[in-house]
Amino acid sequence: MNFSTQIFHLIKKEFILEWRQRYALSGILLYVLATVFIVYSSFVRVPDTAWNSTFWIIILFASVNAIAKSFIGESGNRTLYYYSLMNPYAVILSKMIYNTLLLLILCLLCYAAFSFIAGNPVQNTGLFYLILFLGGTGFSITFTFISAIAAKSKNNATLMAILSFPIIIPILMTLINLSANALGMIKNTAYTNDILILIAIDLILVGMALILFPFLWRD
Repeated sequence: MNFSTQIFHLIKKEFILEWRQRYALSGILLYVLATVFIVYSSFVRVPDTAWNSTFWIIILFASVNAIAKSFIGESGNRTLYYYSLMNPYAVILSKMIYNTLLLLILCLLCYAAFSFIAGNPVQNTGLFYLILFLGGTGFSITFTFISAIAAKSKNNATLMAILSFPIIIPILMTLINLSANALGMIKNTAYTNDILILIAIDLILVGMALILFPFLWRD
């Protein structure tokens, strides 16, 4: 199989496995809806600052739950089978593409739930959708690659938390700052710099993953 065909079949495999294990996605959706309802119940009116910060906290934890299983959930026999058939670049790229699509769906569902239950304070919808795309992509790339590293360790959950923290914090701070612009909480005409920073972080993470993953693959 050529490179693009390998990616297609690997993404198709991810969708099939996710469909067979629908309880995982159902659990994430339940977590999102329950958290949104708790936030709404805690305030007579949800302030914009609480809406902004809580939204990204929910997205962050939903991302961890959705993506942590990417490599950690793979058995050793299945990994060995992939090793004998697939290009390592196809494996890591297919995981990133699938997880990005999954996170974008979760981000849109979370935004819809927030808007329905707690109100929608977003003033610049186009900017907010762009932020959702960049944030979902950044979380997907980060947690996918960290999951690949952590899968090689016995204490994979602890290692994933330790490795993810210094990478996620700058992404999360940039997202919150950009969202504040979209919500009209601050007026920063130079928010394009933050968008470029997010794009740069995403590209750097993809580059690191493509460089380092083949070494993990052969380990």
